[in-house]
Amino acid sequence: MAKFFRVFMSVLLGLVIGSAVNMALITVSGKVIPPPAGADVTTMEGLKASLPLFEARHFVFPFLAHALGTLAGAFVASLLVPGKPLVAAWAVGGFFLLGGIANVILLPAPVWFSATDLILAYLPMAWLGEVLANRVRRT
Repeated sequence: MAKFFRVFMSVLLGLVIGSAVNMALITVSGKVIPPPAGADVTTMEGLKASLPLFEARHFVFPFLAHALGTLAGAFVASLLVPGKPLVAAWAVGGFFLLGGIANVILLPAPVWFSATDLILAYLPMAWLGEVLANRVRRT
């Protein structure tokens, strides 16, 4: 039971850290790459209406937020979990993937972005987080 609790807490902390990284990148994205003129990205309705105005460069930070948030969360969870760090990394990646699927359903982003995001930002980053945690653990 203690091992399950530690795995659960590791995954939970990974989700919190990953979400913080994600939100930090989304927060700075508008300062680095300003939204198109007339775009209201402060509400979900405004974002939906504004997405057709977005160029490819406007999708860089959302992708980085999803990928680096998942990477950070999986790394932390894998580093803290006893025994099988891959389970914690995949759990974090799976949760973030569910969030990515919800985004694809809720926001009419271009197909190329949705596909790239779902294929590259979640499970590969969870695997990479686990690999990096194992390297840190060995040193």
